[in-house]
Amino acid sequence: MIKLPLFSASQNAKNNTLHGAGPRPPQPYSEQTLHKGSRLEGATVTESVCPYCAVGCGLNIYTKGGKIIDIEGNPRSPINEGTLCPKGANSFQLAVNPHRVKNVMYRAPYSDHWETKSLDWALERIAQRVKETREEGFKAKSEDGLRLNAVQNMGSLGGATLDNEENYLIKKLLSGGLGIVSIENQARI
Repeated sequence: MIKLPLFSASQNAKNNTLHGAGPRPPQPYSEQTLHKGSRLEGATVTESVCPYCAVGCGLNIYTKGGKIIDIEGNPRSPINEGTLCPKGANSFQLAVNPHRVKNVMYRAPYSDHWETKSLDWALERIAQRVKETREEGFKAKSEDGLRLNAVQNMGSLGGATLDNEENYLIKKLLSGGLGIVSIENQARI
């Protein structure tokens, strides 16, 4: 039989009061419980934004040894004050999941299976496809002879959790650099 230490009322009174009702009666604790601490102790906290919708709720991401150990709502955020919706509350499962695909997966047209490709291959392929599509849809002048310099066969839809700097760069690259006309954002920033 395991003996559980009992603490006196004076020991409990220091930290354990029942909402002003006085000290708690002696409580039994196991040795294992006495030596436990917060799993977040010593973790690095990084403030971030929930990736799901246009609200932009604040998150605290806790890491130890370069690995995410927990994600919680940020109580300092004026938007969500530490609360999260069900999707935001499951951000940890999105980031740390043994079933999450961590490689580039490619399925060729008319293929019935996926292939694992390198990130360099994928970036090169995307760049080639963007260039080909832009060249096909680029119009230098309208039918009336007015200068257009526009691409009308491509578009972009940005996410609302992007910050102003990211949205500026997207707009500058796609509109000014590539000439894409159809640029939209979930939050219309």
